[in-house]
Amino acid sequence: MDKTFRPWDPDQSVLFPPSVLDLMPEGHVAHMVRDLVRHELDLSAILSTYGEVRGGPPYHPAMMLALLLYGYTQGVRSSRRMARACEERVDFMAVTGMQKPDHDTINEFRRRHLCAIEGLFVQVLHLCQKADIVDLGHVALDGSKVHANASKHKAMSYGRMQKTEKELHEDVRRYFQETEATDRAEDEKYGKGRRGDELPEWVKNKAERLKKIREARAALEAEAKQKADAEKAKLAERDPDTPGPAPKPPSSTPDDKAQRNFTDPDSRIMKTKNGFEQCYNGHAAVDSKAQVIVACDLTNTQNDGNTLEPMINQAEANCGTKLTELSADAGYGSEANIAMLEHRDIRGYVATGRQHHGQATATESERVKRGPFTQGMRERLRRGGHRSRYRLRKQTVEPVFGQMKECRGFRQFLLRGLVKVKAEWKLACVAHNVLKLQKARVACG
Repeated sequence: MDKTFRPWDPDQSVLFPPSVLDLMPEGHVAHMVRDLVRHELDLSAILSTYGEVRGGPPYHPAMMLALLLYGYTQGVRSSRRMARACEERVDFMAVTGMQKPDHDTINEFRRRHLCAIEGLFVQVLHLCQKADIVDLGHVALDGSKVHANASKHKAMSYGRMQKTEKELHEDVRRYFQETEATDRAEDEKYGKGRRGDELPEWVKNKAERLKKIREARAALEAEAKQKADAEKAKLAERDPDTPGPAPKPPSSTPDDKAQRNFTDPDSRIMKTKNGFEQCYNGHAAVDSKAQVIVACDLTNTQNDGNTLEPMINQAEANCGTKLTELSADAGYGSEANIAMLEHRDIRGYVATGRQHHGQATATESERVKRGPFTQGMRERLRRGGHRSRYRLRKQTVEPVFGQMKECRGFRQFLLRGLVKVKAEWKLACVAHNVLKLQKARVACG
């Protein structure tokens, strides 16, 4: 054979130790994330927690943070997958400098510094502003349901809790009655002092399940009482001259259909395009210039409307400037929200509801229900037609959720509990902004 090939000798030793700078091409996001954490972010909130001088030296917190942040940019969120990537993927090696922390170390670092990591969102956002990819000219707001780390089949309604609790209590009570009745016979069979009365697995499981059901029922009752007290206080402030019938006094007893999940009690059953799932509701306010997230939050409620003003406040505080124009879908289109935008001098483009096919205008009864601010918003959108600024909403915020869910696989949370899940959502938003920042810097050379 006359063809000459390049030599291939896997047993050949490397004469010169490789540099991490040579593992990935120049301008790769691995280099950007590593250098961003090393030289541009303020890590004092994390570094200040390391005061103990005893024991072996731990991995450098900056390296661990860079690994965690880079993993989220690549859709690698599991601590075990990150640990495996440190051994198998050269891009992760370029971030860690060939170091290989195990999954327990990675998971413990994330758990320990979860709140401090949340603070990175504003720092990265300010860097995006310096890169001139945020101008707050138009901000689009939306929410997206993300699956909780829990199954909807592990939830139980309040009505079923009451029924099941009685059944389980009766089963356990009957078993102990039978046990007491057969104690003497077992003593004769096994001998005095010898065990023969161990609880079978089915009783252990039912007793444990009964305990969980009682805890969940008590939590539902506490939530219902808190909600009823708040509604009663609101009714007490109601003007007696307000037209219309007086509202029905709230009940402190939970509705029979109110549910609570045993795996992640903070998560809720929410309606999604694929049916009802156990979810959290992640919100993001996105700047239209380069799809940078300027504010983010997460709730465990289906309704989006209550988050509009807090998200505006957060966006203005994060960017240090006033928001002038905003678009949002019908989930935010209440009379109070639209009035708030007008009072704050924010040019709003908020959907006021779905228009049915063949229905050119609203009916008279619908006009009465909407209120003056809602009617004015509907007229603004109607006059704008296809040229309305509302069109920016879909092309601004919707692609962000698509990139997070489809490109980086963020369809389910790893953590449980509202506080931890909020931090994980913010970490995912930080990773998104880091990628936008890297793209901008590469484009600028």
